[in-house]
Amino acid sequence: MQLRKFLLLFLFIIGIAQSPLAGDATTNGLQPDFQLPMDLTPLNREHPTRLTSYAPVIAPAKEAVVSVHTARVVRVVRSQRHDMRDEFFRRFFGLPPMPQQEQQPDQVEERRIPAGIGSGVAISANGFILTNNHVIADPRRGNVADEILVRLNDGRELPARVVGRDPRTDVAVLKVEAENLPFLRMAQSDDLQVGDIVFAIGNPLGIGLTITNGIVSATGRSNLSILGEDAFEDFIQTDASINQGNSGGALIDAEGRLVGINTAILSRTGGNIGIGFAIPSTLARNIALALIRTGEIRRGVMGIQVNDLTADLAEAFGVTSLNGALVETVTPGLPADKAGIRNGDIITAINGQTVRNASALRVAISQLPVGVAMEIALIRDSKPMVVQAELMEPADARSIVQAGQILPGVHAKPLNEALQTEFNISSGISGLVITEVEINSPFIRSLRPGMVIREINGQQPVTPEEARELLSAQAVSRVYLYDRGRSAFYALRP
Repeated sequence: MQLRKFLLLFLFIIGIAQSPLAGDATTNGLQPDFQLPMDLTPLNREHPTRLTSYAPVIAPAKEAVVSVHTARVVRVVRSQRHDMRDEFFRRFFGLPPMPQQEQQPDQVEERRIPAGIGSGVAISANGFILTNNHVIADPRRGNVADEILVRLNDGRELPARVVGRDPRTDVAVLKVEAENLPFLRMAQSDDLQVGDIVFAIGNPLGIGLTITNGIVSATGRSNLSILGEDAFEDFIQTDASINQGNSGGALIDAEGRLVGINTAILSRTGGNIGIGFAIPSTLARNIALALIRTGEIRRGVMGIQVNDLTADLAEAFGVTSLNGALVETVTPGLPADKAGIRNGDIITAINGQTVRNASALRVAISQLPVGVAMEIALIRDSKPMVVQAELMEPADARSIVQAGQILPGVHAKPLNEALQTEFNISSGISGLVITEVEINSPFIRSLRPGMVIREINGQQPVTPEEARELLSAQAVSRVYLYDRGRSAFYALRP
């Protein structure tokens, strides 16, 4: 028994000696002779088959990117008259009065206060420069800065004037007096794909011309509320580093062509975290051409309200794709209504351009001219169809909408026999019957179709125009309404 215990103990000690814990360099992965050689071959930037540097692509592009400096002019009035408080203290301390001098006129002194620093891109040899509206506008008042100075890459500083601007896309065009200016060629941003190499060029934080590199992270970014609720957002997303001061600068592709205008970043800290946004060159080009040619942006009215498709809605409407914009409201008398578009239609393309969602449809329509026929592809009852429509001038659309509108989103008509039957209104009732209350109307909870307006502030309106005038005459109107067999007074605040 003792011999058996001795043999077991001997075998256990031998096992420990042969285990990796004993420090065997072969079994624990250590290699004493391991080397890390360095490749000392110089970088060949002109390699015919392998790209080793982007310098040749960037060199001409950076010459076309400028710094934009803005300033506010503050006028200070310096009075040359005696201060009455000085005279009071001279008398208090027994000093002789100030000698009488001729009254001098007040002097007006102008002071220039720096308002901001951004970037811009020259798009023509004769001095047109593309930038962001927020670069040249006062963020508090929204008006243009008093002075704008453009600093070229060669060191020249030139005053710039505003040709035009469009806050709803955040695009502005400047003009400097210069000839043979280096400028960037534009490429179709619609051709960009996720993963394409891009470069952001600008003047971040005012430190000077800076170039960063990244890829296209996404396209068609919208509903970010970066530019406001009524703006047109269709951003290129990139991880190329963008910081304050890069706004208005260039986003270029691997060929050195302009594909976007750097505009904003998404960040919790205020610094770059790899989520930057640029206005697509296709959109910026259309806005720039309109501003340069006419000095303004004219947008037509379609007369629809749309929303994005969800998976449940797509299944309910019998479509397999989530691409498209679902029509929820069609305003009577406007282009969509005249074209035969109905609630429940799914718009899939405009002039052959695919519509991804409601925001993309708004952007596409915003770039179309008024009065020119467009082709609208849509799906109705799971069947594709095509209709023609022409955008309408906003003033004309407003007059049509207001023709039967008595309050925002509330439409009414003189009561007749057909309407009396439709809404089951008792005989002997006269006035204006409410025919429609739009879903986005502020009166959606207080008014409904079928109500009859019998009196407004003691007067009986005959037409919707009369009702609108009576309702707008007072802050709170006394309205006598008939509703489902009962008449009562209501207070309406237009």
